[in-house]
Amino acid sequence: MKKLKILTFLLLCIFTTFNVNAQKEKKNKLFSYVNRLIRDTVAEEKSQFMMYPTIGYEPETSVEIGFSPLYVYFANEDIHNRLSEISGFAFYTLKNQFGARFEHAIYSDKDEWFFLGELEFQRFPLPYYGVRSEQEEVPLKSTAIVDARQFQIKERVLRRVRKNFFIGFEADFRSLSKVEFEPGETGDELSANLPFGAEGTTNLGLGVGLVYDERHNVLNVRDGFFSELGYVNFNPFWESDVKYHNIITDTRFFKSFNNKRNVLAAQFLGEFNFGGNIPFNQLALMGGKNMMRGYFQGRYRDNKLLATQVEYRMLPLKLGFTDRWGATVFSSLGTVFDEFKNIDQYDLKWAVGGGIRFLLFQKKDIFARLDYAITPDENGFYITIGEAF
Repeated sequence: MKKLKILTFLLLCIFTTFNVNAQKEKKNKLFSYVNRLIRDTVAEEKSQFMMYPTIGYEPETSVEIGFSPLYVYFANEDIHNRLSEISGFAFYTLKNQFGARFEHAIYSDKDEWFFLGELEFQRFPLPYYGVRSEQEEVPLKSTAIVDARQFQIKERVLRRVRKNFFIGFEADFRSLSKVEFEPGETGDELSANLPFGAEGTTNLGLGVGLVYDERHNVLNVRDGFFSELGYVNFNPFWESDVKYHNIITDTRFFKSFNNKRNVLAAQFLGEFNFGGNIPFNQLALMGGKNMMRGYFQGRYRDNKLLATQVEYRMLPLKLGFTDRWGATVFSSLGTVFDEFKNIDQYDLKWAVGGGIRFLLFQKKDIFARLDYAITPDENGFYITIGEAF
């Protein structure tokens, strides 16, 4: 899925990189607001909030108009605490489609508590290519277009038990309703054998999580190690339509060089579903803006996923006239499959790409990112705040 998204805010960032007449800036309230953010005159320990508009286009949605809020702060305004962030994105399209997604990583004072989660709601048609293990070969064109109302809340409430080590409770609520399958790009009539969950499901999973986290700034990690192991059980006992187990493991490594201007980052991600029937929307989905960039999320789906990526970040570049711009290059490998005993039947998918960065909050070391990824199937274009991982 090719997508073009233009951030008015990013364009203003480019414009204000150059010294524009200060008197003219004062006459424009919008420009003054943006310019205050860009010049980042807020003290490092103070919280910051920003809101910027987005305009996008893609074949499934036509013109897409939205906005993105971002709030960052240190607990008790103490910079020795970790930087907490709450971010979001909401959109509406000319085809009456809409959606919103909010994410947060919140640390309490002295890291006693760690809240990590996301909330998402959308009515958004997505190409469907089927479950990978149920086909000899995943088609190049979608077999169906799925339109539905999706709602998800995923939350981890974690307590620090030792330095950098957290343990706690996980909850995952997912609802899929008003599902409609229509013929996709292949133009073939839909078979009566639609995937499990095609009539919609509502599921709640409860479990436990373990996290080891050395990161100080989750939006731009310079040095550190992060590892998460989460287990969630979906069970009719707590009013779920399905019964199965879900395990996620996520490990990340960061090492800086050249006085912390350059960073080598790596991530390994695994998702494993087993022990029952899994709705098609809750299978392991490969792709998205964070892992396996270039594939839209769900281009390949199955019971299990293994993926890894490596990225080299130059934050900032040495340009001479400014230190607000940076760049990255990245590559990734991944696959989805049904069972470990069959993993050798599925070829690895790859993606490569690069991006540019603009230093949004100088004192808090937060960059806006623009990435372009290339894959054998399609290419992807992404603009957002904070690094992919």
